[in-house]
Amino acid sequence: MPETSPASPTLARSVSRFQVVALAVNAVVGSGIYLLPAAASALLGWASLAAVALAAGAVLLVVLCFAEASSHFDRTGGAYLYTRQAFGDLVGFEVGWMTWLARVASAASLAAGFAQALAFLWPAAADGWTRAAMVTLPLVALTAVNLAGVRFGAGTAVALVLAKVVPLLVFVVAGVAAFLPRTFYSQVALPSPTGDLETLGQAALLLLFAYAGFENTTAAAGEYRDPRRDVPFALVTQLAVVSALYLAVQAVALGTLPDLGSSTAPLAEAAGRFLGGAGVALLGVGGVISILGTLNDSVLAGPRYLYALARDGYGPAFLGRVHPRFRTPAAAILTQAAVTLPLALTGSFVGLAALSVVARLATYFGTAAAVPVLRRQAERHQADRPADGGSTAEPPAPGARPWRLPGGPAIPAAACLLSLGLAASADLTNLAAASAALLAGLGIWALRRQNGGAAH
Repeated sequence: MPETSPASPTLARSVSRFQVVALAVNAVVGSGIYLLPAAASALLGWASLAAVALAAGAVLLVVLCFAEASSHFDRTGGAYLYTRQAFGDLVGFEVGWMTWLARVASAASLAAGFAQALAFLWPAAADGWTRAAMVTLPLVALTAVNLAGVRFGAGTAVALVLAKVVPLLVFVVAGVAAFLPRTFYSQVALPSPTGDLETLGQAALLLLFAYAGFENTTAAAGEYRDPRRDVPFALVTQLAVVSALYLAVQAVALGTLPDLGSSTAPLAEAAGRFLGGAGVALLGVGGVISILGTLNDSVLAGPRYLYALARDGYGPAFLGRVHPRFRTPAAAILTQAAVTLPLALTGSFVGLAALSVVARLATYFGTAAAVPVLRRQAERHQADRPADGGSTAEPPAPGARPWRLPGGPAIPAAACLLSLGLAASADLTNLAAASAALLAGLGIWALRRQNGGAAH
């Protein structure tokens, strides 16, 4: 299916492989890295270092599934495309709908979090009109950047990922000299009132979700120069880069800050010990930039899901149009900003954010389950139609030969089991929010079917 009709403007394919890698790293390395060392240490003590490595190995299973699935497509939509092609309209729509809602919640929380992080350096940003301005300014600025062209959004991602990684590298390099083995081995897990089994479940969720966000790299594939090659490369590269960074940061924090698990600002406190006030300020600025970088990812990726859904008839047609000058899904970008800003200013995104855990796991499970189906479709060079005849699936995109993971169905099956295991750890609030979102999505899908089906 083309992005638009032949007479309409099309998305501009202007994002290079290096920029796709930057988008992938930017999507994962956010403000969480500044809190992860203390939270992981509180649950697992010095063993948290090994757990960070094991979590990377587990996430690799899902990343590889996204890499293979993305190699079948050169269009915008990410997991929505993969699951719709494999399982039909309804499943694909629900995945796309929930993924977009999670992006809105993420963008709202990041905009609010920017003001909170800035207050560490500038206390006035915590209250009143100053806070409102600091919530609004980054969201409006990044919306304008991404509206003007995907090359500007991708270029901003490159600048922000470099700016956010530099303070962390300074922390690691300087911290190596201050590392003390006795401090490392003194780190013990804090007592948990919920018991060891639940503590392990919390640790697994924490560590695995520290690597989350990579899935949004696939959203804007219709604007990458060579998405079927570049997206798989970027996904695997970002996991290697992020894993090395997380391991180095966790090791330095464990070896330089006694009682790491009790810290509320672990990296800043540790940096203060071996870099002084300059280190605290550097990490404070790094935290603010990290939030900006991840917010840019949500502003870029989120509207692409909305655009893909609308393009296929699941929303007003104007949301599926491309701006004739900027060559971006401008209406989708502005619509997401209009929805996000009031949520960020009022804090009402908190309830919406509860579904993000289950939404993300559904995206992972759906993509992993789709991989074997996409393989069979590629082999036949035609789409499979569901029994109900409701699919608008299409043949795999021509061009580069899709990736094929070794081991047959083993890796997708393991990724599915991992997603199900994590879903079992979700609390009732997460499940209730996700169920409500799924029901709302079902209503939208049914209304669309009643009104005559997808727009092609």
